[in-house]
Amino acid sequence: MIKVKYVWLSDFVYGGIDGAVTTYAVVAGVHGAQLSVAIILILGFANLLADGFSMAVSKYTSDKAEKDRIQKIRRLEYESIERKPEEERAEIKTILQQQGFTGEALRQAEQVITSNKDRWVQFMIHNEFNVVEEAIYPAKSAVTTFAAFLVVGIIPLLGYLVTPFFPYNANVIFYLTTGFTMLALFFVGTIKSIFSDQHWLYSGLYTVAIGGIAASLAYVVGYVLRGLGAV
Repeated sequence: MIKVKYVWLSDFVYGGIDGAVTTYAVVAGVHGAQLSVAIILILGFANLLADGFSMAVSKYTSDKAEKDRIQKIRRLEYESIERKPEEERAEIKTILQQQGFTGEALRQAEQVITSNKDRWVQFMIHNEFNVVEEAIYPAKSAVTTFAAFLVVGIIPLLGYLVTPFFPYNANVIFYLTTGFTMLALFFVGTIKSIFSDQHWLYSGLYTVAIGGIAASLAYVVGYVLRGLGAV
């Protein structure tokens, strides 16, 4: 159960970081170009929906391909056991010997594995093809990725959505947007530390740095090319 929960959490991290970074980069680039709030919202939401959808489709496609690949390997192994069991037994024996089994222990291990076809196939999938099977749910992973992209990715746009009601200076809105976006990235980055040996603080700051660099590049491009907006 914990492993399955972590699967959804990794999808959330994947979508959330990309959503915040790409949307904030759009905001930074447009702000650097000194364009209007309307442009920020148009490009921001266009990126939010189109890029989020693209990520979700990519996630679904890659997970589905991996699931299909594993199923194909399993089917071929069942067929191979049926057609040439002795060759497959020899492969089991070779793998066990490579793992250090000898003598009676080797014979018993081989017997236990080959006495059940499901166990036999599973052993071959893991040891011959180096496939570690995990819970793969392409549709649910795609939905989680898309939802995370939207939920975290909309944060850089929130300040601009309220400008009709709270007409702050454009620089003030941008600074507030930057602060909240960096906080969101830090939070998602700390979650990312669950899947690695990194300390949560380092993981959070590293994620913030990645987002900051991407936004800085976009801002510089927008600032340098700001004159094109008048063309």
